[in-house]
Amino acid sequence: MTRRLRVRQAQTVLPFGVGAVIDVQGESFVAAGTGNWPQTKTPVTSERLAKRLVVNGFFAAPHTLNDRYDDPARPGVPYVRFPGWLFCGACRTMVRFLREHEKPGEPPVCASCAAAPRLTPMRFVRICPDGHLDDIDWYYWAHSRLTPEERAACSEERQAWQARRLSFRVADRASGLEALSVRCGAIGEAGRTCGAERDLLDILGPQAGRCSGRNPWQRWDERATCGQQVHNVQRTAGNVYYPVVYSALDIPRSAEPPRVERDASESVRGHGLWAVYLGALGTDRAEVFRTMIKTDTDAPDSLIDQLAAEATGAPTSQPAPQPGASKIDLSRDEWHAFDAEHLPEATQEFAVRRGGLGLDGETEEPWATLDAHVGGVVLVDRLREVRALTGFRRHSVNGTLVPADTSGRLRWLPATEVYGEGIVLTLDERRLTAWENDPRVQAHVHGVRADLDESFRDEQLAETVGAELSPRFLLLHTLAHLLIRQLSFDSGYTTASLRERVYGRPEYGQHGLLIYTAAGDAEGTLGGLVRQGEKPHFSETLIRMLEAAAWCSADPLCAEHTGQGFGNLNRAACHACALLPETSCQTGNTLLDRALVVGSVHVPGYFADVLTASREYAAAMALG
Repeated sequence: MTRRLRVRQAQTVLPFGVGAVIDVQGESFVAAGTGNWPQTKTPVTSERLAKRLVVNGFFAAPHTLNDRYDDPARPGVPYVRFPGWLFCGACRTMVRFLREHEKPGEPPVCASCAAAPRLTPMRFVRICPDGHLDDIDWYYWAHSRLTPEERAACSEERQAWQARRLSFRVADRASGLEALSVRCGAIGEAGRTCGAERDLLDILGPQAGRCSGRNPWQRWDERATCGQQVHNVQRTAGNVYYPVVYSALDIPRSAEPPRVERDASESVRGHGLWAVYLGALGTDRAEVFRTMIKTDTDAPDSLIDQLAAEATGAPTSQPAPQPGASKIDLSRDEWHAFDAEHLPEATQEFAVRRGGLGLDGETEEPWATLDAHVGGVVLVDRLREVRALTGFRRHSVNGTLVPADTSGRLRWLPATEVYGEGIVLTLDERRLTAWENDPRVQAHVHGVRADLDESFRDEQLAETVGAELSPRFLLLHTLAHLLIRQLSFDSGYTTASLRERVYGRPEYGQHGLLIYTAAGDAEGTLGGLVRQGEKPHFSETLIRMLEAAAWCSADPLCAEHTGQGFGNLNRAACHACALLPETSCQTGNTLLDRALVVGSVHVPGYFADVLTASREYAAAMALG
C-alpha cells in the first residue's frame, strides 16, 4: 500500500517546524533541521525582520504541486521517523525500526503476523532541558528491576540498542499505565526465557540515565556532551516542543518621522532655554541648560544631540554599536505606518485607508459616548506578514534554545509569508492617558506588574509589553481578545484564523491594536473582515462586544479573581469570556483583564460609561 504524507508549507514554521513531532495517518515523525533541507527552496524577503534576527535572509519550504501534477521524486522538507520503537497491535511485538528498513511509499508493518498489520509508534519519548529528544531505552526499562548479574544473563544485552525480543503487553486486570508493561522474551543458553518485565506506572517524569545529547535527525558523531537529567513524557505532550517564532509586517519605508518623535522634537525646539543652550555650546554652562531641557521634555540625549547638530550645521556623530543594538522593536515602524498623518501609498503588499465609526456629530447615546472614546479606525485592505522560526526549546520555555540549524553553519532561517486584511482601532489618546493615570487603575495594574516580574515569562514578554507593563497595554490586549471573539460571530471567520497585534507602549506613543487575518491559505483575503470595519457595522460591533464582555458565565468568580492562568498573569479573563486560541495571541493568553474594559467595583473601566449609556438606552427602548 502506498501513501503520501504531506505538510503544508505554512506548517513547516508553525506548528510543525524544526524539532516538532507530528502524527499523521497513524505514523509519527520529527522535523529535521534546516541543514537537511533541499537546495530547491523559496526565498522570502523581509528586511526589517532579517535585521532584527541578524540573519542574511529567509527561505520557505519548496512548494508542493497538486495531486494531478505531483512529482513523487520532488524533494521536500525532511521529516525523520520518530520514535524508532514501534509495536504491533496484534502480536504486541516491539520493533526497533531503522532507516535502512524504510520503503518509500509504504508504512512499516509487522513481519511476525501473516496479515502484516501496520506498526504503531510508542507513546513515550525522552527529553531534556537542553533541547534533546530521544527514544526511551526500553531494554533497560524492562530489566531495571533486576540485579546487574541477572541483566548480564540476558542474551540480548550485547544488542540492547536493538532488543529484538521485547513485547509491549496490556494486562486485563489493571487500568491506566499500570496495565501497560514491557517484557523481554529473549532465550538464554539453557533455553530459559529471560522474562524481565516492568509496568509503566512510573514511566513519566524525571528518570535516571544519561541524555544522548542529540536529536533524531542528527548523526551520532554530532552528539553533544549533556549533563542534564532526562524526563520521560508522552510524545504529544505540550512541553516536548516550544517553538520560538518572530513575525513582522511588510511596511513601506516612510521619510516622515513617527509622531511621537515629532512631538518630542517640537517640545525641545520650543523650550525657552533651547536658544540659550545653543549659544552656550562648548562652555561649561551648556550642560546645565541641557539638564534642564531634558528634565522638562523627557527627551533622550540622542535626540538633543541630533537637533543641536541640525541647528548648528555640525556633522551628526554616530554612536558606537552596543551589544544587543540589533534588537530593534518591530512594532515601532508598524505603528507609525498606521498612525501617520499621511498614510503610506498602496503597494502590492500593503494597502491601508482611513475609516471611521460614522458617528461624527452624533448626539444620541450610546453612540456619542462611544465616539468620544475611539480615536480612529484604519482599514487594512492588504497586508503581508513574514513569520520566521529561530529555534525551539524543550521541557520548559526557559530551556536552552536549539537553533533551527543545529550545525550552526547557515545564516538563514525558515520562514513563510502570508497575506491577509485587517482593522486598526485606536483609542482617544487624551482620554486614555487620563484613565491610566487614575490611582485606582495604577494600583490595580501594579498587582499584575508584580506577578509579571516574578513570572518565568518576564523576559519572554518584555519585548512585547515594553520595559514596564502599562495599563494601556492590558486594556488594549484585552480589548483585542474581546473584539476577535465578537468578530468571529459577525464576520464568519473562526477565532483561530484571526490574529492580534497590540500597540500599547507609551514610550512610542502607541494607543491602538490591529486585528487581522493571516492564515496560510486564501481565507482572509476576500474582504470580509474589512467589511466589518466599515461604518456603520463597526460601531454596532463594538457595542455588542462591550455588552457581551460585561457578563461571563463564570461570574462572579471570574470577575473577582485576583490571579489566574500561567503565573497568575490574568485577572478577569477565562475561557468563557476572553481567552483565544494561543496562535491568535501575542502573549500566550496572558496579561488579560476584562475589568479594565467594562469596569468593576475596584477599578474603573475605560468603556464603563459607554456600557452604562448602552444599558440606559436599552431600558428606555424597552419601556417605550
